[in-house]
Amino acid sequence: MPLKRLIYGFVCLFAILPLTSFSNNSPTDTYRIKTIVIDAGHGGKDGSTHGVYSKEKDVALKTALNLGKAIEANLKDVKVIYTRTEDVFIPLYERIGIANRVKADLFISIHCNDMPVISRKVANGYYRDKRGRKITRYKTVYSKSTSTHGVETFVSGFGRLDEQDVVLRENASILLENDYQDKYDGYDPKDPESIIMLSLMKNTFRDQSIKLASLIQQEYVKVGRIDRGVQEKSLAVLARAGMPAVLTEIGFISNPEEEDYMNSESGQNEIVSCLLNAIQAYKKQVEIN
Repeated sequence: MPLKRLIYGFVCLFAILPLTSFSNNSPTDTYRIKTIVIDAGHGGKDGSTHGVYSKEKDVALKTALNLGKAIEANLKDVKVIYTRTEDVFIPLYERIGIANRVKADLFISIHCNDMPVISRKVANGYYRDKRGRKITRYKTVYSKSTSTHGVETFVSGFGRLDEQDVVLRENASILLENDYQDKYDGYDPKDPESIIMLSLMKNTFRDQSIKLASLIQQEYVKVGRIDRGVQEKSLAVLARAGMPAVLTEIGFISNPEEEDYMNSESGQNEIVSCLLNAIQAYKKQVEIN
């Protein structure tokens, strides 16, 4: 089967990847972080996730652009490249493809979290059957939690199959791409075997990715955000990264208070400051003098 061949191929590939380098620098150079790719999640036709008055794709883009400006203002030696600067749809494979082509040193994908819609039946009046008995009439209502809050950051890796809400939501963007089955060799975001396939494609920069993700979460905590931790998930946008790569959920757009926070000037400034501080701390730790 093509899927099994692909899995075998990636297992072999990642067995030899540690011997190669995607860095901007040769082995004899002094290591420096020179290029950071910032990815504003979703966009264009991939933009259904929303809060009371704003959409995830718009909040993510605003944050990405603000972060890029902050990096350029504070890290003069670092080049910033965006996967998108406007409301357009960019396929997941192309997002990380941009980072790989420019040999980026870091890839940061920005998203807003959301809670799944839950259906339940509620009483909606009564009627009488042919025998005159009183029968309750029910209707199905749909709702989602508006109290869940906090921040979490993901790296590419193995996720438990019973904890795949984020995986299904983020990887579902693939279904909006033309000929996605050809581009992803039959990948189905709802198929556990496909999720395992992406896990086997996890990049060789796991430790560095976790380091950056941990620093981001630490900065969030410093300003009082609720820490939902660093997690490894089989996310398509990170799977083929040739550099340390993270996806950070800056808050729950399904929570009205966090939606207000993420859209406010003060909230944006705080989120961007957290991300910038984490990047600066990571840069200081990994650069070799």
